[in-house]
Amino acid sequence: MQTAVFPFYTLWRTPFLFDTTIVEIIIICLVTATTFIIILPGIRGKFRTFWLVRVLTSLFIGAVILAVNFTNDWQVGTVNTTTVYKSFSNTMVNASIGMWIGLRGVNITLAGNPVHQLNETINYNERFSWESRIQYDIDYHEGLERGLPSPILYVAEKLNSRSPCTLHQQYCISTYYSSAIMWAAFCFWILSNVLFCMPFLVYGICMLFATAVCIIVSLTSFATVKQAPECSIHFGSTVLHTRFGLSFWMSFATGLLCLIISIILLTIHMRRPSLLRRLFNFKETEELCSNTDKEENSVTEEDKIDTISQML
Repeated sequence: MQTAVFPFYTLWRTPFLFDTTIVEIIIICLVTATTFIIILPGIRGKFRTFWLVRVLTSLFIGAVILAVNFTNDWQVGTVNTTTVYKSFSNTMVNASIGMWIGLRGVNITLAGNPVHQLNETINYNERFSWESRIQYDIDYHEGLERGLPSPILYVAEKLNSRSPCTLHQQYCISTYYSSAIMWAAFCFWILSNVLFCMPFLVYGICMLFATAVCIIVSLTSFATVKQAPECSIHFGSTVLHTRFGLSFWMSFATGLLCLIISIILLTIHMRRPSLLRRLFNFKETEELCSNTDKEENSVTEEDKIDTISQML
């Protein structure tokens, strides 16, 4: 054990800035969108603008569904206060304390106002994962061993499984089902794109509607955390309150967009199916051809049955 004043790190830890997975998703979507824009002049027909809008909208929906599984701002809260900085010390610092909750864990931040105080750089961003039941406790005990600042440990203790607050169990359950249902929405989104490329537009509309339903159900599952008994996180006279963050509202807007698009397409299909086929670059006679083929096959089967009965 070092004799220096806590907290200490054996090596300098770089604060968390962004998740590289989200950057990779954004880059892939931007490259795909750029590719479709480049090939747009080679597409014939009056509805190529609609085709571009459809592709970009679908990429946006897929990117949001995929990215929000890795973001950490489903629920956020920050507070500016003067608090104790180090364990077993009365030294006070003026800092901003934040809690950033995602589907895979929580990030607890501590940034000094100003950042350089007490001959130190006060800028921490520590992650505690709850992907499994015991992972959060493991991360918490590792933070105790490393000597994290007192405000971070205080907030992390409130979400511990042994805390009198029931937030840990509530978050673990709600985020688990929210993430699973969001992945189901991503699968339905893939199926809808595949079916829209085939002459099965009604099934594609149904899959898009299922995508919207899954997103809304996922948000509802995450919002059940608000129904848990409130456990206040006090720093002196101030309280750290949380609210729904950008990822939550982006998911809500995406689910609403999928719902509106599916209803519009279904209405067009019921009233003017020929227009819907033209919008998706299908010929009006494709379904007629398939119907006539089915009728011819049925006629030939009836002829075969008649000939067999005559032979008998």
